[in-house]
Amino acid sequence: MSRYNTKGGAYVSALAVSPDGTTVYVTGSGRVSGRQDEFAVIAYAAATGKQRWLHCYTKVKPGSAPVDGRPVDLDLGPNALLVGKADKPVELALRRDGTDRRAVVVPLASEHAVRYYDLVARQRAAVREASGGRLGYLHIPDMMAAGWAEFHRDLYTEFPHDGLIVDLRDAQGGHTSQLVVEKLARRVIGWYESRYEEPSSYPFEAPRGPIVAITDEYAMSCGDIVVQALKSYGIATVVGTRTWGGVIGCYFNELVDGTWVTQPTSALWFADIGWAVENHGVDPDVEVTIAPHDWAAGRDPQLDTAVRLALQALEQRTPAAPPTSDQAISRSLPSTRSHPGKSSRIPCSGRP
Repeated sequence: MSRYNTKGGAYVSALAVSPDGTTVYVTGSGRVSGRQDEFAVIAYAAATGKQRWLHCYTKVKPGSAPVDGRPVDLDLGPNALLVGKADKPVELALRRDGTDRRAVVVPLASEHAVRYYDLVARQRAAVREASGGRLGYLHIPDMMAAGWAEFHRDLYTEFPHDGLIVDLRDAQGGHTSQLVVEKLARRVIGWYESRYEEPSSYPFEAPRGPIVAITDEYAMSCGDIVVQALKSYGIATVVGTRTWGGVIGCYFNELVDGTWVTQPTSALWFADIGWAVENHGVDPDVEVTIAPHDWAAGRDPQLDTAVRLALQALEQRTPAAPPTSDQAISRSLPSTRSHPGKSSRIPCSGRP
């Protein structure tokens, strides 16, 4: 941690270092802005080591302390004063660039959701940049209602791209894998053309081109199943590491004393590999690990490989696209001579 000790007049002795993707968060204490006995949180860019921001918490008199009028303990940091404060207004005293101000915030019970959406946004932006905007990116966190909702929340913006990256890393269990696979298996065979709208594919909600899936050792249960289904159907090339390997279904039974007992009830057999997923997992088509030095530097070789393979696939497969101007709809009525005895009325397309 000594490498993160700051130098000069703003000296902070690092107490903890926490890498998170592209950012390294350092907590410490020392002398910041000429003041002694401060607690600081500093964010650095993982790749370059450049400081992004610095937050300080000064040990000051009661009544003007940082968290609800209470001073911050230099050893515990500000989080200790936020215990039990979830969903309740809390007054904070903040200092940035030498200026003090007060703000009332409502702390979250968990940072999981905001960190998850931030991760997805960063991954999607990385895919857009690396592919020149040609690839969409979806992350599906589980095979339950929440994952099904996340899938549909983003597919309308991601399916229209030429190709698609489906991130199934950390995908947890559930019961929606069949629905996810059915939708990813759709292929565009036609287009609806409208006077007032952009062309829409038939069937709706269908990928336009090649799909590359990413998985890892934390994809489990129905997360195992969806990866194997993508391989068995030939829907996607799978990149990453072998999945967790647990697809035996269980019932959960509560006993009279309040304890729980699980009862194995079903196992899953695939026509192409038999019972091989249980206790082994699903092997990727292209194995790519994330080494500790890649993680510390904010690099994602699995995502990089997926993008590269998807772009290579686009060189071999032209993505589905609506008809061009030379394929425009004819506005003339059909000739009755070609349909003797039948009406010349144009039938409805049947679109809902």
